[in-house]
Amino acid sequence: MKRREFLRGTCAAGIAATLPTARAQTNSNSGLAFRFADVTSSAGIHFQHNSGAYGGKLLPETLGSGCAFLDYDADGWQDILLINGMDWPGHKRQRSTLQLYRNNRNGTFTDVTKSAGLDLEMYGMGVAVGDYNNDGFPDIFISCVGQSRLFRNTGKGTFVDATAKSGLQNHQGFSTSALWFDYDRDGLLDLFVCNYVRWSPEHDVFCSLDGTHKSYCTPEAYRGDTCWLFRNRGDGTFEDVTPTSGIFDSSSKSLGVAMFDYDQDGWPDLLVANDTQPNKLYKNLRNGKFRDVAVEAGLALSTEGKARAGMGVDTGDFDNSGRPGVAITNFDNEMIGLFRSVSATAYDDVAIQAGVGAVSRNTLGFGCAFFDADLDGLLDLAVANGHIDETVRNIRGNVGYAQPPQLFLNLGGGNFHDVAQGVGGGFEAPKVGRGLAVGDFDRDGDLDLLMTTNNGPAYLYRNDQLAKRRSIRFQLRGTKSNRDAIGATVRIFLNGQTQSRIVRGGSSYLSQSELPVTFGLGIRDKIDRAVIDWPSGRTEEFKDLVAGKAYDCLETKGIQPQPGF
Repeated sequence: MKRREFLRGTCAAGIAATLPTARAQTNSNSGLAFRFADVTSSAGIHFQHNSGAYGGKLLPETLGSGCAFLDYDADGWQDILLINGMDWPGHKRQRSTLQLYRNNRNGTFTDVTKSAGLDLEMYGMGVAVGDYNNDGFPDIFISCVGQSRLFRNTGKGTFVDATAKSGLQNHQGFSTSALWFDYDRDGLLDLFVCNYVRWSPEHDVFCSLDGTHKSYCTPEAYRGDTCWLFRNRGDGTFEDVTPTSGIFDSSSKSLGVAMFDYDQDGWPDLLVANDTQPNKLYKNLRNGKFRDVAVEAGLALSTEGKARAGMGVDTGDFDNSGRPGVAITNFDNEMIGLFRSVSATAYDDVAIQAGVGAVSRNTLGFGCAFFDADLDGLLDLAVANGHIDETVRNIRGNVGYAQPPQLFLNLGGGNFHDVAQGVGGGFEAPKVGRGLAVGDFDRDGDLDLLMTTNNGPAYLYRNDQLAKRRSIRFQLRGTKSNRDAIGATVRIFLNGQTQSRIVRGGSSYLSQSELPVTFGLGIRDKIDRAVIDWPSGRTEEFKDLVAGKAYDCLETKGIQPQPGF
């Protein structure tokens, strides 16, 4: 049964690749080189998402909210931001705000929401983190139902609401994922914002199974809405260039967005995941304009030529070919889309052959993230799953409302295997998963996971390595490029193998992972060289770097190990 058929019933009546040798483990979770530990409570993370649901079945209640790893105080340790909704007008029961947690550098966090000036109510959806004024401190954009908000980091541990001053105050919508990127390569971060559908409480559509009791509507019940593109003027304000940039498209119903250089011309492109509409791949034309090339690139539709319900999206060089691949999460019975680059500008969906498709058929995926969980040099894929309607269990016997997350371990040779049941920490427990972000919060060199759930708690999973594998990490700072170096590509070379990572915001679903990039090295003790292609067009190369270190890379100024490593 397809998504539209199901929800209308409830609502309205082997890959060739340049990979290291494949792991021997393919059918068992035994012998994993890492484990997860649920440290949410012990770390001091106490959060409960409020969807505002009171029985009115309003569409935003189904979509949850996102999360972020960010170093808001620039002390070198990743802090945590959790986005929240709020009660609907006329149905006030509690006060709920987003929550900012400062990293105490000992495995614990302190809630600093109030002291940071963020103790504010809004119906928040997503988050994008970026230093838009290049002052050395990351700023925060919160996408909302209604008026989204921009918070400028003062550098003194506090934020000020810069929405009105920046010129963003008159843009209201049903905004979802967002990201910062420098599309015109002028050294200033611009802002891209996804919008879902044209919805407001006053124009909510009544959908019902029996004509009496209200149910959640499908997106088909509403008109789509365009995404927004705001160009950074460099004076603290932004210009809405949506109409002239080629981005305008009122048919889109956008939930996820990822930045990557799909054609490797040095200019950032955008991939937008749409719900029940074709996905969009906005090719940067290098003149301030974009053109949608998703159909010819093979990313717009399923292999059957149908639009799926795209939720989350991520990109990553999962086959170490030097070209980024793509993951897009979809509705149940639609499978995850896993796209491998087969030419300079074209992709094939290899989800079934790779072992990702069939096992995701009965899940509804939202957040997703490529990361090297076991530090073997191959990007793995984590997915947060969960349905949108608690009544699904009464309709589809093989689909639940709460669903187990998935962790697809990259076995090499184009094969993945879901090891979620064996990683520990309760990771495999069913959840109504939504946002997902990756970051090394304890600075031990491996990547930890942060997950949000709809109308439920957040989860922090610490990654514990068991096989003494090592990594190398890079924190980039632009001088000619934007200070966050968003858009930079880092490549490492070791023993004839190559890995690549892109510094980027956005990706996943409503969420933001950390900006430093991490490469797994297995048991190797050094790399031969690292090459950084900066957004400014400058290329820098560094040789004989040591494993187990994190390096600060300052554009034009060189590289040095971070203190404490």
